[in-house]
Amino acid sequence: MYALYSLLTAAGMFLLSPYFLIRGLTDGKYFSNIRERLGWTFPKELRLGTGKQQREGTIWIHAVSVGEVLAVYPLAKQLKQRYCERRLVISTTTATGRKLARERMQFADAIFYFPLDWRGPVRRALNTVRPAAVVIVETEIWPNFLRECRRMGVPVIFVNGRLSEKSFRGFLRAITFSGGALRGFLKRILNDATLFLMQGEEDASRLLKLGADALRIVVAGNMKYDLDDPEESLLSNWLAEELARDHRQPVLVAGSVVANEEIHILLAFAQVERQFPRALLILAPRKPDRFDEAARIIAESNREVVRRSRITLNGTGSTTLSAPGSVLLLDTVGELASIYRLADAVFVGGSLVPSGGHNILEPAAFSKAPIYGPSMNNFREMAAKFLNANAAIQVNTSEELGAAWVGLLKDDMRAMRMGAAARDLVDRNRGATARMLARIEQIVDASGREI
Repeated sequence: MYALYSLLTAAGMFLLSPYFLIRGLTDGKYFSNIRERLGWTFPKELRLGTGKQQREGTIWIHAVSVGEVLAVYPLAKQLKQRYCERRLVISTTTATGRKLARERMQFADAIFYFPLDWRGPVRRALNTVRPAAVVIVETEIWPNFLRECRRMGVPVIFVNGRLSEKSFRGFLRAITFSGGALRGFLKRILNDATLFLMQGEEDASRLLKLGADALRIVVAGNMKYDLDDPEESLLSNWLAEELARDHRQPVLVAGSVVANEEIHILLAFAQVERQFPRALLILAPRKPDRFDEAARIIAESNREVVRRSRITLNGTGSTTLSAPGSVLLLDTVGELASIYRLADAVFVGGSLVPSGGHNILEPAAFSKAPIYGPSMNNFREMAAKFLNANAAIQVNTSEELGAAWVGLLKDDMRAMRMGAAARDLVDRNRGATARMLARIEQIVDASGREI
């Protein structure tokens, strides 16, 4: 079955090779990391380490992209403090995730791309890293990687694990389509892992139904509640001064916006402008490949686009936000969190179109009641918790989003009450990182692995 899986993934890569080739030629997106992902080359710092570090063994953390990097940051920092004698390395799958990891996790000994899930690349990566333990953020299942870790005696711990209803149904359909043949294979894959530290009871229950051993599953909570309070940034300080100078208020922040969602947000913003002509919209696309398209959509709505990437932050005010109706496009990575503190009302994207939603905790940490659409499958439990506490608003259309924004802007006391309730939920659900750290320590300390 492993051979069939490897054959199918190789066939998929071959079929998609024209796309990868075009993207590689146009923006270098895949050519720049393919040798590393095949295990043919690695950053030189990945091979370095003192004799003691090599004897103790490396702790390897894998975080797919930006969201996972942000979620695992507190845990990674505490692991490095706890095991200062060991190397701690971070792998990502996306270039944006790697870039953010380099910016935020300067305490890491190396940052590199996760290998393609074929035996050769996986073995070369494991032989280079020589991990004492691997920590994977959320639930990214790679059969060959897990198999090779088991063969080498390397414990694999999934942290902040989740399994959405959509993913669960997909696994069940695959099992049914295979006539049940995949059930045993999936069970074997899951039980190659040492421990699953899941976010909630539903996530744990779904994983159990797919065949994971109950003794390997622990409900530990959601690390995303343990986010550090975002500090002021150069951009947020510059923007606060610029807003005061240009008298732009109120401020609406639409974060983590995905494809086909921009137009809905602009329509909602138009409703706000009718009552608040000096309102400012800050729109932050989720992925860098949407930056140019988002700028085009904003321009086509007859609005001036101010791109963050073209602002020098030199304090001269040369890039002005004074024009009514202008939109600030946050076409950078890693700056959204600090901007939420300036918002009078927010929207969290990936939710007005079928995309599964995104993390609502960053605005909540600033006492801003998150507004989101109906597509919150990836954060269903969290979204329900906020609605039940009257700490968030769910909308279904751009018209409802505009009305929700106007409602909060016109009722300061309601906005403050909901914002306080949102912050209270964040505070009351902290602690998952400490619980997961304790479990990881038990496994690492018990492994006694010497390289």
